Amino acid sequence: MKVYFEQELREESVMAVAREMMTAARTAPKARGVDNLVIALLNREGIVAVSDTLKAMALRDKLPDFFLRDAVNILSAQAMVLIGTKIVPMGLTPCGMCGFVDCTEKNKHPHHPCAFNTGDLGIAVGSAASVAMDHRVDNRIMYTAGQAVLEMGLLGEEVRIAYGIPLSVSGKNPFMDRDKEALIKLAGQ
Repeated sequence: MKVYFEQELREESVMAVAREMMTAARTAPKARGVDNLVIALLNREGIVAVSDTLKAMALRDKLPDFFLRDAVNILSAQAMVLIGTKIVPMGLTPCGMCGFVDCTEKNKHPHHPCAFNTGDLGIAVGSAASVAMDHRVDNRIMYTAGQAVLEMGLLGEEVRIAYGIPLSVSGKNPFMDRDKEALIKLAGQ
């Protein structure tokens, strides 16, 4: 008789939940039915690369300590879901929710977000995180990881806003660790 211990199946379980999260993000409602999302999944090797990039960014750009904290926290993840959006105005009139009079004016500022793209991203991220919660997989939505993903170009040049959602199954949620001094020491800083 073969006995399967949870530790042997943990990574497989986390990856299955991550795939369901990606599906939830894809099927989340989108403005005018237009889908500008890019969704991907990282394994442990990819997570280490994001962590290294976060550390490098924090040191190079003198970023707040929480970039280093998150660089260390994500190393406890078995997987990380990435969700980003392209910036493509929806052409709705009247609108002006982005701060410009209309999409024609907004298009003169291509890096300025469209309110609908960011709204769609938020709904997708929330849908994905709810799947992790439903399966009791520890997670945290991290804009810091998204910043590293953007710098690395992992989601393509057109993606301008991204989030990372690291996933972990362990006795304690590692993404809630907030002991700054210990984490900075762990990061080798």
